[in-house]
Amino acid sequence: MSATPAVRRGAATHRPGHRAGSRRHAGSGGNPARPQRKVYAPRLWHRDHRWGLAGIVGATVITVVVGFLGPSAVALTLGPRRNLLPPWYLPTSVMPTPPDEWLVSALIWFAIVLGAAGLLVALRALSDGWRPRPKRLFLLGTGLSLATITVPPLTSADVLMYAAYGRLQAIGRDPYEITPAEVFRGQFDPVLRWTERPWQDTPSVYGPINSWLQLLANRLGGENMHDIVFWLQVFSVVPFVVAGGLIILMAHGDRQRQARAALMGICNPLLIWAVVAGAHNEAISVMFAVAGLLFMRRNAFVAGLGIGLAGCGKVSIGIWGLAMLWAYRREPKKALLLCLGTAIPMGWAYVVWQPTAFFQALRNGGYVSVGSWAAPFYTLFAQFMSSTHAKVVVGVISYVGLFVIGWMLSRVVPWVAAPGLAKGADVTRDPLTIALRTSLVLSVAWLVTSMYTLSWYDLIAWMPLAVIGPSKLDPLMIIRGAPLSLAYVPGRAIDVGHALDVTAHRIRDTLSPTVQILVLIAIVLWWKKPRRPELFPLRTARRAASPPGTSPITEPAGPARASADLAPS
Repeated sequence: MSATPAVRRGAATHRPGHRAGSRRHAGSGGNPARPQRKVYAPRLWHRDHRWGLAGIVGATVITVVVGFLGPSAVALTLGPRRNLLPPWYLPTSVMPTPPDEWLVSALIWFAIVLGAAGLLVALRALSDGWRPRPKRLFLLGTGLSLATITVPPLTSADVLMYAAYGRLQAIGRDPYEITPAEVFRGQFDPVLRWTERPWQDTPSVYGPINSWLQLLANRLGGENMHDIVFWLQVFSVVPFVVAGGLIILMAHGDRQRQARAALMGICNPLLIWAVVAGAHNEAISVMFAVAGLLFMRRNAFVAGLGIGLAGCGKVSIGIWGLAMLWAYRREPKKALLLCLGTAIPMGWAYVVWQPTAFFQALRNGGYVSVGSWAAPFYTLFAQFMSSTHAKVVVGVISYVGLFVIGWMLSRVVPWVAAPGLAKGADVTRDPLTIALRTSLVLSVAWLVTSMYTLSWYDLIAWMPLAVIGPSKLDPLMIIRGAPLSLAYVPGRAIDVGHALDVTAHRIRDTLSPTVQILVLIAIVLWWKKPRRPELFPLRTARRAASPPGTSPITEPAGPARASADLAPS
C-alpha cells in the first residue's frame, strides 16, 4: 500500500523539462550506482578517428588512382581488353605513354605509409572511447576493397602466375609437374605470353582449392588475360570480405570488440593493399579457417572440416590447425573429431585429387625473401660458404627462433576471453579462447622468424589479433607490415631507371630487414619486461597482465587460472 504514493510522488516531480535536465546532469548528481559512459572528445589529431579514417580511405583512393593510370612500373600489363569488365584503366588514346615510374612508385609508398598511420590513429581513437558502428566499418572496408579491384593489380605479378597455372589445367597439363615456360617457349599461347619473370619456370606451389579457382577463372575469362585476372581478383576479394565479416561475427555481443575486429580486419589498409590490391589468394584459406574457429565451442568435427578446407588452399594455415588441436588437448574425443574433420578434405585433395600438390606446397620453406630479417644474414654467410649451406644455417636459426619467440609470446600475450564465454567460466579452458590466442602466438612467431615472409602472409595473424583485444602486438604488426609492403614497390622483375632501382633496393635490403630485426628485439624486450611502456601506446588504461606461467604448451599455474631468393606466394 505504501509503495503507490511513493511512486506518485516521484512521478509528480518528473516534469518533461526536469527529466531531460536530470539526464544531462546524471554524471554529477545522478544515481551513483549507474556507471557513467566515457565521452569521446578527441583533442589530439593522432587520437582523432576522423584523421584515422581519412588516412585509411586516402590510402585506397591513391591506390585506385595509380591503378587507373594504366600499366606502369607498379601496375600490371594485362593484354588487350575485349569487353567492359574491370579492371579499368585509361586507354592508350588518353595515356599514350606509361606514367612516370617515380610518380607512381612515390604515390604508392605514400599510400602505404598513410594507411599505416591512419590505422594507428584509428586504433588510438578506439582505445580513447570512439565507438563506431561495426556495420558501418564493415561496409566501408567492403567498399574500399571492391573499389580496389576495379583497377589492375599492383606491384606483384603473382596473379599472372595464378592465371598461368589455371591455363595449364585448361589445356590439359598438370601445373604441379610442368611450368608455364615449358609451354610458351615452344608454342604461342594467348594467356601464358603475358606472364612475367621470375616464376615462369616454377611449378605451382598452391593447394588444390586454389588450383581449382585458377582453372575456374580461366573457364570464365576464356583466352583473355585481362578477363582471367578480373575473376582472380573477385576470388581474392570475396573471401577477404567474408573472412572479415566472420571475424566481426565472432566478436558478437561486444560492440567495441566488433568495431576493433572490423577496423583490423576488413577495414585494415595494410591488408587491403597487401591482399586485395595484389589479388593474392591468401584470404581463401583464412576464410575457411575462421569459419572453422566459429564452431570450436559447438562442433569439433565441423571445426575440423573448416581448417581442413583451409589447408587445401594453403598448407601454412596448418598453424591454426595446431592451435585448434591444442585447444582440445583435455578433450580426447573432440580432438579426434577435429582430426577426422580435417583429414576428410585434406585427404581427398592431397591424396586423391592432387597427390603432388602437398610436396610442391612445401617448397616455399627453402627460399629466402628480400625484406626479411634473414636476407642480410644469408648474404653475409654466402660470402664464406656455398649458397646451399648459407640457407641451411639461416634455416636452422629460423626454426630455433620460431620456438623461442613463440615461447616468449606465450608468456606475455594477454588472456582475454573470446566473446560469448559464460560469466565466471575459466578462460584458460575455453577452446575458442585457447585456439585464438594460440593461433595468434604461433602465427606471429612464424611470420617474424621465417626466412621467407611477405606482407600478405600477415593476414593469418591480423584475424585472431582483431578478436583477442589490444596488446603490444598491435603497433608491432603495423610497424612490421608497412616496410615489408614498401619493400615490394615496385615488386616486379622489370627494368626501371637506375635511381629508382637503387632506392627500391635500399628499402628492400636495408630498411625492411632492419625493421624486421627491430620487431624481433621488441618482442624479446616485451618478454623480458612485460610492463615496459609502449613506443606507440594504444590504450590509456592499464592492461590486464597475462597469467604467470601461461603458454600454448604449458598449463597456467595456481591462481592465474582464474584470471582473465623470392618464391611465388
